[in-house]
Amino acid sequence: MIQRLLPLALLLLAAGLGLRDPWPADEPRFALIARDMVLSGDWLIPRVGGEWYSDKPPLFMWLVAAGYELTGRLRIAFLLPSLAAGLGMLALVHDLARRLWGRQAAWAAGLLLLLTVQFTLQARAGQIDALVSFWVMLGLYGLLRHLLLGPQWRWYFVAWVAIGLGIITKGVGFLPVLMFLPWAVVKQRWPERLPSIQAPMRWWWAGPLLALLTVSLWLAPMLLEVAASGSAGLVEYRDDLLLRQTAGRYAQPWGHIKPFWYYAVEVIPWAWLPLSLALPWLVPAWWRRLKAGDAATWLLLGWAACVLVFFSLSPGKRGVYILPALPAVVVAAAPFLDDLLRRRGVQLLAGLAVAASALVGLGVVAWAFVFAAGRAAATSASWGFEPWDVVVAFTVLAAALSAGSRRIGAPAAAALLIVGSWQIYAWWAAPLMNASRSGAELMARVTQALPRDGELGLAAWKEQMLLQVDRPVVHFGFRRDPALEARDAAAWLARRSERRLLIPVRQMRPCLDPQAGQPMGSRHGHEWRLAGPEAVTGACSAPALSRVRHYDPASGGSLSAGEGEPDPAADEKRAAQAGDQAQALAR
Repeated sequence: MIQRLLPLALLLLAAGLGLRDPWPADEPRFALIARDMVLSGDWLIPRVGGEWYSDKPPLFMWLVAAGYELTGRLRIAFLLPSLAAGLGMLALVHDLARRLWGRQAAWAAGLLLLLTVQFTLQARAGQIDALVSFWVMLGLYGLLRHLLLGPQWRWYFVAWVAIGLGIITKGVGFLPVLMFLPWAVVKQRWPERLPSIQAPMRWWWAGPLLALLTVSLWLAPMLLEVAASGSAGLVEYRDDLLLRQTAGRYAQPWGHIKPFWYYAVEVIPWAWLPLSLALPWLVPAWWRRLKAGDAATWLLLGWAACVLVFFSLSPGKRGVYILPALPAVVVAAAPFLDDLLRRRGVQLLAGLAVAASALVGLGVVAWAFVFAAGRAAATSASWGFEPWDVVVAFTVLAAALSAGSRRIGAPAAAALLIVGSWQIYAWWAAPLMNASRSGAELMARVTQALPRDGELGLAAWKEQMLLQVDRPVVHFGFRRDPALEARDAAAWLARRSERRLLIPVRQMRPCLDPQAGQPMGSRHGHEWRLAGPEAVTGACSAPALSRVRHYDPASGGSLSAGEGEPDPAADEKRAAQAGDQAQALAR
């Protein structure tokens, strides 16, 4: 049956591959790091524009870099790890559902996973979450093969290797370990529902040891490199990666603050469509199985609940964090799907969803072409592309499927709408949006506006800008204090007449005149200007530059500081002074 799913999987997950560049958020950063690894030959410690990148371990970026080595095309390489992870999760879900519920349930589980919005969205994205979800699913699969369908010690050990690989992809790779909580409950209340596993305790402890050994394949060389370097910057990288970006980010996050109920109320209802529409029928069916002590349902849903609670307890939340729980919920739903599709309520809900999609599309078309053509044109100009023909195509598709739903069945119409919508997006909408979303349009305007032999500097830059530049550029650090960065940028700009600085308008004052220079338009959350030396006000003058980076896209960047060696410790001391100065001048 998996062979029947593969063509549909490729149609959904690989459509449009190679037709767009990396888009924010996150995609340009990972693609830039991977490209620079290949060009510079330095793979151990990731860098963004020559600066250490400590947010995530490097496994995902290694895989993107390997894809770039193989294909020579970054447009393809940055999506390959997520595509492979999506196909891998599909195979694991199909096989696990087959072993638990039978072949028909396996087909239904695979199809439902493919049609679920969050799964397809992430499997088509150059972000880290699909890959870590695959490692989590492989760990979950291995533990279930042993704890539920076993004993099978080989799969137990595979699970722990997957946990180790998950950890060096993203810190939450340990999530399969939470399976031991519902397993302990079932073992206490219904021990006869689980296989008897007789083995020395050392066999059980060999699993965590394998995970540690797997993590050490990256961790040991990194720690040795940091220790041997004598670099304060690398020590800061190590501490930030191992402490602040893991436990610190979970316990005291600095962004994406959401309430406890965020996932249940604001994410699952849309991200897990169409699965979420079936929850009114699935929840009672699950409850009956849980009361009866069905071990598979307990382990699958108990583990998914543990994942949901774990992420809900952290103040910092992003919708994509709960993707690892989705495959387990799909497998738990698999034995009921065939019956659900025959229920009148489910068919009515599917038909209403298709009809509502057509009506929403019709409303947007009427707004854009009849009632508010002027506002629609202004919206298109601000977005950098015309989306209305794409909306018309989607509306026609939804209307045709709604009209034909009686003949083919409402669930089939809903499934075809999902598949067709992804094709419209992949082959038409995404290439249409690419120039504005990728930064290519902005950087093309900047290149055209530069004087002949002009030098380009970037302040408050986005990673997609470094991906799109066609020449060596200068920047002033990654995620630095804005006042300190603007001061260095102004000092650099003032030294030569042919220099130009691309900077957000809101960061120009007081070091630069926000009315000077050429407007470059609004992109990536900022209004940009290309300023020359005449924009420098002198309010933030400094005797020497504290930090300047020279980045060459042809060689993968450089740690050379050019006019002024970087000194992070000195930066921190000067940051407060620069901030106070900026506030005083602004007042």
